[in-house]
Amino acid sequence: MAVTDRPYQELHRQAADEAARRYQDSAAERERVEGRLAAGVRFPDSPDALSVRADRILDRGGLSPSAVVADIHREAMDLPDANERIIDLSNELQAWSFLPRGVRAGATVARITLRRDGRELPHGTGFLVSPRLMMTNHHVLPDESLARRCFAEFNAQVTADNLPDTVVRTELDPGTFFAADRRLDFALVAVAPTLDGPPPGEIFGWNRLSVQIGKLVLGEKVNIIGHPSGRLKEIALRDNAVLVRLDDFVHYTTDTEPGNSGSPVFNDQWEVVALHHSGVPKKDDQGRVLRKDGRPWQQGDGDDAIDWVANEGVRISSILKHLAGLDLDPARRALLTEMGPDTGLGQAMSTAPAPGAQPQGTTAVPGVTIPSVPEAATTAPTTGGERPRTGLRARATAFGGRRHLVFLHGRDQQDNYPDELRRTWTAGLNRGLTLATLPPLDPEDVWFPFYGTRLHALVSGRESTAGPIGLDQVSAAAAAEAFAAQSPTGSYERLLYEAAARAGMPQNGPATTEGFGAGLIGVLHRPLSWLAAKSDLDEWTIATFLRDVDLYLGDGAVRQAVLDSVMETMPASGELVLVTHSLGTVVGMDLLTRLPESLDPVLLVTAGSPLGLDGVNERLLTRGPHQPPRVRDWVNVWCPTDTVAIGCPLEDERWGKLTQLAVPNGRERAHKMDEYLGHPGPAREIRGVLRG
Repeated sequence: MAVTDRPYQELHRQAADEAARRYQDSAAERERVEGRLAAGVRFPDSPDALSVRADRILDRGGLSPSAVVADIHREAMDLPDANERIIDLSNELQAWSFLPRGVRAGATVARITLRRDGRELPHGTGFLVSPRLMMTNHHVLPDESLARRCFAEFNAQVTADNLPDTVVRTELDPGTFFAADRRLDFALVAVAPTLDGPPPGEIFGWNRLSVQIGKLVLGEKVNIIGHPSGRLKEIALRDNAVLVRLDDFVHYTTDTEPGNSGSPVFNDQWEVVALHHSGVPKKDDQGRVLRKDGRPWQQGDGDDAIDWVANEGVRISSILKHLAGLDLDPARRALLTEMGPDTGLGQAMSTAPAPGAQPQGTTAVPGVTIPSVPEAATTAPTTGGERPRTGLRARATAFGGRRHLVFLHGRDQQDNYPDELRRTWTAGLNRGLTLATLPPLDPEDVWFPFYGTRLHALVSGRESTAGPIGLDQVSAAAAAEAFAAQSPTGSYERLLYEAAARAGMPQNGPATTEGFGAGLIGVLHRPLSWLAAKSDLDEWTIATFLRDVDLYLGDGAVRQAVLDSVMETMPASGELVLVTHSLGTVVGMDLLTRLPESLDPVLLVTAGSPLGLDGVNERLLTRGPHQPPRVRDWVNVWCPTDTVAIGCPLEDERWGKLTQLAVPNGRERAHKMDEYLGHPGPAREIRGVLRG
């Protein structure tokens, strides 16, 4: 933290003094832990803590199950030893996704800067914990008055080429939300939307906090991302360990500097485990802070001269419990619920609707009420009458009238308007084009077939009219079991299990499940839970997505109706650039068999595609992995945290020649099409073909 005004200096000093007192009071525990570490005990924690931690690592997909099975069955090993070995492996072996997930987590971290006397002074670090809320320290933002003088700087960092990134400034908005506590040294403040409207979390992502236990054990390594001394973003990566866990605080040996005040402390699964708030200064017998040269520290020496012996963070679970006890008005309480269900801050679910009633924004299934999870834009308000939900043609003059750009959407779009979806996708593509230094496109130059309403009517028509059950009474796994029972060919369960297996879930059997997931209930709970833990998608999204894919592939009438609907809004001749998303990639592969000879598909783009699943590609009109008919070039774009694309990259050589682009989509936006199009790689491929 930069030293600015004396009252804030004093708060910073108080935090350091209290951290030093707790460090001294816990000396016996720390010496015990250090002694066990020196004796070769990797994680000197209780057996119960190790068991819960190992279970969470496996449930959250934090380790390759094949590595676990191969290691713990190499020799006879009891359950406590197996739990410790699982944690050890998670510290030793990191999947490729460790790096992009770290990049994604880092995008949520911002430098907090203070305006003072016409100057802008680096003041601390903050990180997004919801689309609209940022967390930092109380000694960084002690009150609303100071918060109004500060702003957040995202992307205050260098790029992969060590060039300055484009910094994005956002104003803090304490009038909308502000909460702080001096003892726990945290502050939570609203962040104003960017100039073009979306909340910061929709641009930079946000960290899902959890009140649950099992995120960390003694001896485990942690990572910190922040702005030490106001510099550009830096990371303290894995060369540090937790020494002491108190009721509300943890001590660790991370090499950080005072400017890291307000930084998130991550475990290796990039879950926030603590809020970094202070270094622990070394003191002499008289209680004086010591310099690195052993002399007493004096005012004016600067924080860099202090001999810091450890660091202290505030446990996230303690902060969440404090927030849960606040007396807030409905608007502020609603902002807290946006932090997600794992925080324990959500409001109680509403009671079940009356039999036969269909709540707004839900889709009926036998005995279950399911929330719609749109893949793109939100529903636009209807003014001046109902806007049409039919396909949109491009202008006749677009790209010289001979080349045609067609966007083909995925599932669950029945409540959206095609014109809004087309603008959203084009806006995403234009972001990617801007990053690629290419000119943007006009949405009216894009064809947008729309089958969302027709698919929804077909899906709803298959389902029972029995009274739905409220979400407070049923789980996503129960809905999945209903979907499995309604599957036209009995293939829904196979799809779910294949996706989970490709995501690394151990196969059923005593040899691979001993000691893991024993508390899971329901035959489909485990694969759903595993897939959700491995991705940015929740269990409801995964369950309903696979339901719609299964119905399209398994019911000939559904497939025919969807393809007919798409063909109603397609160009008749010329060169075709077909950009598809999600279920639309499956529809697109079938569509290629229906195109007239006068329409030449020069480029196919598949994004967030399930085509890599055998349960999907084996049921295409052209069976199995294959080169798309007549397509000259094919680009497949996928994100490692997008469960829908779990079969990517497409490795079977029968797919033929294609370009595969792995992209790190924003947190909570892993499956969004505008996010996929917002990367320069796919945008460059599309624009290159359109320019001829």
